[in-house]
Order: sequence, then C-alpha cells, then structure tokens
Amino acid sequence: MKERFERHKQPWRADEIDKLHTLAKKGMALKAIAKALTRSEESVRDRAKKDGLTIAKLH
Repeated sequence: MKERFERHKQPWRADEIDKLHTLAKKGMALKAIAKALTRSEESVRDRAKKDGLTIAKLH
C-alpha cells in the first residue's frame, strides 16, 4: 500500500512558499491549500504560522 504523504518532512521550496502566500491571501481554506501544495494540513498550518499568515476557516 502506498504511503499517504510520500514527501514526509520535505523542506519547503521558495515556489511552494510563494504559492502558500498567494492562496492564503485569496482566502482559500486550509484543506484546499494543502491539496494544492500536496502537503499535509498540519505542515501547511505550521508554515503559515511561521510566516505570520492567517488561513481562512470554513464555517
């Protein structure tokens, strides 16, 4: 069976960080951003917090 996250603990590349900032500013939800970046929600949340970004919460 294939691992869910093949990229476990991979460092963030500059283009991924740029995309994260862009998507967060557009107001996308955490789940959608994680899927777009092929990263876990936890990883995206941690990186956003580190960069001082706020990610929209779905209501």
